[in-house]
Amino acid sequence: MDKLRRFLGGDDGSPDEESGIMAQFSENTTFSWSTRIKGFLICFITGILLSFLGSFALFLNGIKIFAVLYTIGNILSLASTCFLMGPLNQVKKMFAETRAIATILVIVSLTMTLISALWFKNAGLALLFIIIQSLAMTWYSLSYIPYARDAVKKTLSACIV
Repeated sequence: MDKLRRFLGGDDGSPDEESGIMAQFSENTTFSWSTRIKGFLICFITGILLSFLGSFALFLNGIKIFAVLYTIGNILSLASTCFLMGPLNQVKKMFAETRAIATILVIVSLTMTLISALWFKNAGLALLFIIIQSLAMTWYSLSYIPYARDAVKKTLSACIV
């Protein structure tokens, strides 16, 4: 009867109920704003450093190490945004209607870069997927800036015509 009264009265804060447990879990696992910023910066800077190290490795060790470091760097850079919005919100925004195709292209190109470098050991194919990965990441990133994609489309069409 107490549960019915709480439900009808709008009070659903009992810790034994499922929603109460989820609310407690959410409160205990939520990072503070300063922790989110620190996590974002650490993850993002590490991603950029790995990408730069991969670029240097291209000249020293070849395409395989470059492809792996560059791709892991991009993955870390993408994952860094999860600290700012939370992983669930980030995934929802990544697969929103306006950027779903760009997200899929980024994920496929990241995967194919690693597969072509590590499994197939094909430097040309890995380089092709790195180029696609860079273009896909750029297009994906532009989707977060209002009207940026339209500006790029107009600029490219003006240059071509």
